[in-house]
Amino acid sequence: MGVIVEQFPLYMQGLWGTIQICVFAAIGSLVVGTILAGFRVSPVPPLRAVGAAWVTVFRNTPLAVVLFAFAFGLPEIGINGQYFWFGVAGLTVYTSAFVCEAVRSGINSVSAGQAEAARAVGLTFSQSLSFIVLPQALRTVVPPLGSVIIAMIKNSAIVGAFGVGGDLFSVGTQLTSAQGYAAVGALTGVLLGYLILTIPAGLLLGVLERKVAVAR
Repeated sequence: MGVIVEQFPLYMQGLWGTIQICVFAAIGSLVVGTILAGFRVSPVPPLRAVGAAWVTVFRNTPLAVVLFAFAFGLPEIGINGQYFWFGVAGLTVYTSAFVCEAVRSGINSVSAGQAEAARAVGLTFSQSLSFIVLPQALRTVVPPLGSVIIAMIKNSAIVGAFGVGGDLFSVGTQLTSAQGYAAVGALTGVLLGYLILTIPAGLLLGVLERKVAVAR
C-alpha cells in the first residue's frame, strides 16, 4: 500500500485522465445514442435501417475490436489524430449502441396516444418526439442509462490499453512494468481510483431516480 502514498500525485493524474475520457465519452454516447433511438422509431425506413445496423454491429462487437479499429484502422485510411480522441470516439460509438436501446425502450413505454395527440395538433414526428415523447421517456430510462454509464466508466480501462496514456490503466502499467512496483499494491490504487468514480456515480443516479419517480 506504500506505493499509493508514494505515487499519489501520479494516481491523481491518472484519475483526472480517466475522468476526461469518461466525460467526453458519456456526453458523446448520450447524444449519439438518443439520435439513434429516434432513428429506430422513425417512420422513415432508411433511418430505421441505419439505427438497427448501428446497434446490431456495435452491440455485438467486442469493445477491444472497436478500439483497435479506431486506434489502428483510422490512421491506415489517412485519418490521423491523438490516441486520446481515438479512444474516446471508440468508447462513444460502442456505448451509444447500448444508450440507443435504453432510450428506445423508454420511448416505447410512452403511450401511443401521446404521439397521436401531438400529430393531431399538427406537430411533425421530430417535434412530437422532441417535445412530447422524449421528455416522458427519459424519466423511465434513468436506471438502465445509469447502468450503461457505470459500465462505460469501467470500460474506459480498456481504452488505456491502446496507448491513450495518462489514465488509471496506464498508471498501473507504468508502476508495475517501468518502475518495478509489486502488482498487488499498484493495482490496488487503480482499483480504488475506479471505485472513486463508480460509487459516487451510482449514488448520484440513485438520487436522480428517486427525484424522477416523485416527478412522475
